[in-house]
Amino acid sequence: MIAYIEHFVHGNDTESKPDDDVSGLAANFDSGTTGIASKDFGGMKSFKPLALIMPSTTLDVSQAVKAAARTSHLTVAARGNGHSINGQAMADKGLVLGMRAMEDHYFELIWLDGTPYVDVSGGALWEDVLKRCVLQFGLAPRSWTDYLSLTVGGTLSNAGVSGQAFRYGPQTSNVTELEVVNGKGDTLVCNETQNSELFFATLGGLGQFGIITRARVMLQQAPDMVRWIRVVYSEFEDYIRDAEWLVTLGEGDGFDYVEGFVFVNSDDPCNGWSTVPMDSSSQRFDPVHVPSTSGPVLYCLELVRHYSHTDHPSHVDMVVDRLVGELGFVEGLKFEVDVTYMEFLLRVNRAEEEARSNGTWDAPHPWLNMFVSKSSIVDFDREVFKKILKQGVGGPILVYPLLRNKWDSRHSVVVPDSNIFYIVALLRFIPPPPKGPPTELLVAQNHAIIQLCYNKAFDFKLYLPHYHSQENWMRHYGDKWSRFVERKANFDPLAILAPGQRIFSRIPQSLSIT
Repeated sequence: MIAYIEHFVHGNDTESKPDDDVSGLAANFDSGTTGIASKDFGGMKSFKPLALIMPSTTLDVSQAVKAAARTSHLTVAARGNGHSINGQAMADKGLVLGMRAMEDHYFELIWLDGTPYVDVSGGALWEDVLKRCVLQFGLAPRSWTDYLSLTVGGTLSNAGVSGQAFRYGPQTSNVTELEVVNGKGDTLVCNETQNSELFFATLGGLGQFGIITRARVMLQQAPDMVRWIRVVYSEFEDYIRDAEWLVTLGEGDGFDYVEGFVFVNSDDPCNGWSTVPMDSSSQRFDPVHVPSTSGPVLYCLELVRHYSHTDHPSHVDMVVDRLVGELGFVEGLKFEVDVTYMEFLLRVNRAEEEARSNGTWDAPHPWLNMFVSKSSIVDFDREVFKKILKQGVGGPILVYPLLRNKWDSRHSVVVPDSNIFYIVALLRFIPPPPKGPPTELLVAQNHAIIQLCYNKAFDFKLYLPHYHSQENWMRHYGDKWSRFVERKANFDPLAILAPGQRIFSRIPQSLSIT
């Protein structure tokens, strides 16, 4: 419903001064149905907000932030599709903005100097952006995430990484303009030349500096089909040698997508051999090919080559065979299928359907995501993959290389200094007790892995970071911490935005904002 919430907020803001003014806020809101905003995909944190607001326009977002600024303690969190895992999109006794309500607020194709872009809402799902761009224009964004039921604003507030990032960088490197509502409630258009500091701060900024209401995303010609390949390795050194070679090939010379994962060297149906074939009806993992000298885990390199309907099949075969012929995988353990481009990008939907049917989708998800430098990845494999995680995690263990020179150091996200570093993602899908282990045990395992990295002096950074103290946040940002703090003071001086990140505390004073 449309309502003014002056009296609602004022009546519940017990810490506000008598003259607090929260009038003028108009939005769809519901103070009773806040349950969805008090939980997230991680399922490990729960904080009830004062209200869940469903903004229809950027003006609604601005008014909500200004209303919070007029109080002494209210905070505001932007919630996309709720896929944070540690309560990052929550606002304890604050205002949560359901950004999906604005999903259709923007959608416009723009050509600038011969290059196509699309202006989309920060609350739009990447899956919908994909479908509309491909079906209407035959175009597509250059960089993705593996799971596309995430909002544009949500991934741009982190980085947005998948198998195309080695070539085009993360999603944050493929956006040229943003519309942002900062912590003062100001609505600003920003890019590299206009309000540039806010532009750079917001990309990868964990929502600390502004709420993304519009993004201009770079597009390219969408392929029709992909050749999707998986090859298996028994030795980690062979795996990373080939992966690093592939991500350094020039555009047109190599594959268009390079990822990989670790799996258990056993017949475990959840973690083992059967997780490798893409088509279970026609493909089978035959363990007879696995060398007897193999360890407790194996490695799978996942590759894709784009092509169009006009490409002759023999040409696609020739290019793929040439590249695959250079790789040192285990003979007999190669799998491939041809699927449409959209089928490939939406492949995780099938895993989601299965997880929903078996109950693991709604169970807690104690995930761990991190970036590990090339200099540390072999030791990480020996200590973590082969020891701590040798029985698997009940879901994918991703590990594949990225290139530092594809990331913009002006953005807020921090990564290892090494030009080649690896993303490591432990994506657990574990049934809740008694079928699965206690969530607390898995969280403790994550902490043990992080502590091991510190003890071994590994060069690493957490991705989708979550810490319990400002000291750890300072260590995370290192020499960029002072820049992060300065940006916070400039764009969100009362620390109103993104309280769920637990980086800054709300400053108990109000602003006179009109």
